[in-house]
Amino acid sequence: MYDLEINHVSKRYRVRADRSTARDSGNVLTRTLQRLRPRSEEFWALRDVDIKVNRGEALGIIGHNGAGKSTILKLIANITVPTEGEIRINGRLSALIEVGSGFHPELSGRENVYLSGSIMGMRRREIDAKLDSIVDFAGVRQFIDTPVKRYSSGMYVRLGFAIAAHLDPEILLLDEVLAVGDAAFQAKCMQRIKELEENGTTIVFISHDLTAVERLCQRVVLMRHGRVAAEGRSRDVIRDYHQGAVAPSKGAALLTSASRRWPAGEEAPGNEIAQLRSVRLRTPEGQTTSTFDIRRPIGIEVEYDVLDAGHVLIPNYHFVNQDGLHVFSVQDAESEWRRRPRPAGRYVSTAWIPGNFMAAGNFSVDIAVSSHVPLVRVHALVQGPVSFEVVDSFDGDSARGDYMGDYPGVVRPVVDWTTKYSPIIAAESLSLDELAAS
Repeated sequence: MYDLEINHVSKRYRVRADRSTARDSGNVLTRTLQRLRPRSEEFWALRDVDIKVNRGEALGIIGHNGAGKSTILKLIANITVPTEGEIRINGRLSALIEVGSGFHPELSGRENVYLSGSIMGMRRREIDAKLDSIVDFAGVRQFIDTPVKRYSSGMYVRLGFAIAAHLDPEILLLDEVLAVGDAAFQAKCMQRIKELEENGTTIVFISHDLTAVERLCQRVVLMRHGRVAAEGRSRDVIRDYHQGAVAPSKGAALLTSASRRWPAGEEAPGNEIAQLRSVRLRTPEGQTTSTFDIRRPIGIEVEYDVLDAGHVLIPNYHFVNQDGLHVFSVQDAESEWRRRPRPAGRYVSTAWIPGNFMAAGNFSVDIAVSSHVPLVRVHALVQGPVSFEVVDSFDGDSARGDYMGDYPGVVRPVVDWTTKYSPIIAAESLSLDELAAS
């Protein structure tokens, strides 16, 4: 039985068009008439979308910005209506689209619990029964009778999520809500949603956090330009999304973020001494890709020409994460060419970042060829010609182990551990120094 049916749904918006041109820009009458009779153009946010969600299923919807994900959620939540097609909902529905959006700033946290709960369809006795659980979940008991206008942003969203998470709906819509709060609270949110899922709640989850989507959802729909581009098992669709297996839209760039090539001449980054020719991200098997399992090595292969012989040249690569943080740099400091002048010719230098070193996330790479002796001089430099994503593993053989929550940090190495064990009865009579020596 389906809890949710989206049957051949399309959504059209009318967008005001700019009718001004250089030719009539000086014509006051023309501009006045245009303002009085503005022309609009059609924009189809969704076209012929057909999705069925089984009872008790967790469905993820992914795609780039503007793909139509949030439009689907607004249609399901009845915030707007379809232009074509129909949506059928079988069950009590709750939408977590904007956490805390129903709060009144002058009311206390307690009063907003009752207000928001009522807006979401909870009865007073139901709110009474869940109030303590909501407050404890949000971690705001000390401030529950304080006006929410004095709450920090973290307290505000935690309380909003706690209310919605205790609705016990039959169908739950989620839109990027797992980004609220700190890492510990995000893990608590995920655990609560997993509990709802285990209790048979049907879940539709829209997010750019593909790791969370894979953990939460059995099935994923990939949207592209308002249409369903792929649908199937979470891992398969997310892998296709990463690797670009779904055909690109007409007019998309031929070069992916995994590779870049420059023609010889003035357009190539560099100077009269060295110029870059190409860069690509590769696997040990030679495949060019922009997606890497967290456990696998990452190769950065750079091709460059030395135009003027006799210089000591060092290729060096710099890694920047999605927050703009310079994570680390590498340089070819151990090769046969260290402190040796290079003859003119073409070179290919590949740096290998070991598996189980980088954290999950998105990274760009800056590429440079420099001289460090006798003086530091950069001969060729290009910022961010390639970028890649490190994809988390939940198979238990990475640094994550059996931990399923948010894993902070900019790197995530597997390190060696040593553990000494002594029976607790024998240990009671030993000092710390004696334990260390045992």
